[in-house]
Amino acid sequence: MRGRYFVYVIELSKAVLEEPKFMKANPNYRPGQPCVYVGMTGLDPDIRFDKHKAGIQSNKYAQQYGLRLMPEIYEKFNPMPYGDAQYMEVDMAIRLKDRGFGVWQA
Repeated sequence: MRGRYFVYVIELSKAVLEEPKFMKANPNYRPGQPCVYVGMTGLDPDIRFDKHKAGIQSNKYAQQYGLRLMPEIYEKFNPMPYGDAQYMEVDMAIRLKDRGFGVWQA
């Protein structure tokens, strides 16, 4: 069963690096690497991104600093069952942090 849940990654503006809480969560950020928000949803990632930008059930960083979806990172995994999406959201955030990305994952 493939499932109907999705992980997604939103590229954030580098202006998010001025947020103390974001920087505290990313002590190993490597300058030049992307800053991203990682989430999971039961909606199509495009619709979820639009909701973030509109302030509907939105994460502060995704709403204020979200630039675009980065399907090159996540689309090969989607869709998936709920439990897999929960796991993948956390795992993807950890892997991106290990690559020096600035990551917010709620």
